[in-house]
Amino acid sequence: MQIARTGRGVAAATSVAALAATALTAAAPAAAPHTLAVPAVVGHTLAHRVSSPLSSAQCQAKWQINCYTPLQYRTAYDLNALYRKGVTGKGRTIVIVDSYGSPTVQHDLDVYSRQFGLPSTKVKVVKWGHVPAFDPKNPDMTGWAGETTLDVEMAHAVAPAAKIVVVETAVSETEGTTGLPEMMDAEKYMIDHGVGDVISQSFGATENTFPGFAKGDFSSIRKLRYAFQDANRKHVTVLAASGDGGATDLQADGKTYYKKRVNSWPSSDPLVTSVGGTQLHLDDKGNRVKPDSVYNDYGSGGGGQSHVFTRPSFQNGVKKVVGTRRGTPDISMSAAVNGGAWIYSSFDPTATGWDVSGGTSEATPLFAGIVALADQAAGHRLGNIQKRLYDLSSYRSKLTGVVDVNDGTDNSYQGVTGYKAVNGYDLATGVGTVDALRFVPALVKQKP
Repeated sequence: MQIARTGRGVAAATSVAALAATALTAAAPAAAPHTLAVPAVVGHTLAHRVSSPLSSAQCQAKWQINCYTPLQYRTAYDLNALYRKGVTGKGRTIVIVDSYGSPTVQHDLDVYSRQFGLPSTKVKVVKWGHVPAFDPKNPDMTGWAGETTLDVEMAHAVAPAAKIVVVETAVSETEGTTGLPEMMDAEKYMIDHGVGDVISQSFGATENTFPGFAKGDFSSIRKLRYAFQDANRKHVTVLAASGDGGATDLQADGKTYYKKRVNSWPSSDPLVTSVGGTQLHLDDKGNRVKPDSVYNDYGSGGGGQSHVFTRPSFQNGVKKVVGTRRGTPDISMSAAVNGGAWIYSSFDPTATGWDVSGGTSEATPLFAGIVALADQAAGHRLGNIQKRLYDLSSYRSKLTGVVDVNDGTDNSYQGVTGYKAVNGYDLATGVGTVDALRFVPALVKQKP
């Protein structure tokens, strides 16, 4: 979700803060689901071409929210000591997959890095298919550009020395194409060619919107898993945002929420680490003034039971919570808009400047940065981290760096009752969040 600058044409009233799906025309290939992935980032018109980041006190006065810099995040997640040890993500590559991308992504990352005294990095852009020329008046393109900007800047904030590859796909609803098969094809190509160590996905679609779902036929989703299966074989970590609709999510019209608990793919896939959302409560230096809560303001952290996938073995230890189904999320990072991140972009010439962004589309690249740090510390890819993650959580020790979120807040949203953050694993924040100084070495040492 994004507190966007006025002029982008993003309707705040619809609050499209979740991972959504939109029905496509019959021109789509018969073998592909008629379900379109859209970016998780969305507009809420509060900030307007802010010339430079404001302090949290100024944000509170202007918009009644807290707003944080990457320097505050670095303190909150205990990253600075890792950097002093040389663990910066060097030698590792984060692959970010977004339709259309942003024509100003390199420039914007450079401005962002200079603002906060960070070293910038070269963003390699890979165009998958015939990506159309960027049109700043096209809301689909600006939506994806905002997502791309958020993904790149958040990943860089955590892993400043990691390489970043942005894969732009040529999705266009008006052409009757489907987005998810193109994205999976692009990811498989990156995996097969050894391009990345971790893949960050801030997109998805509600499971219920896939063809055949109502009849119990989940083949349209299962046929899309080939990239994840490939990643699992080749030890590439795959992450996905759990969504911003709490325990529910959007229907195929992209506007109306289901009045019941639902889940979204690819977050629900057992081969993917699902990243949920928290709300940080920080002082100006990044120290916590109180424990993390569940993200639930302009959106809410996605979580619940999958209706497609049964409980994977790595969740056997939490079967009292997930039952017989795959539960999401697995872990959570900062996502609340009240406590969102400053982001710089210039892809829209009528709205160049700084925004405050949030949502699980923020949390996912943040955690991608954590994985890149762990890969560097290990000297190799950790690959599928699910078993390691749940095993560490089961120890209930601060030494693991897994930090429980258990303040009793919940991810209820749009009238659908969600789940509370309680002791241990829950369907609001997963195993919790991380203290990176302890979590990174513990993840490396834990047996897969």
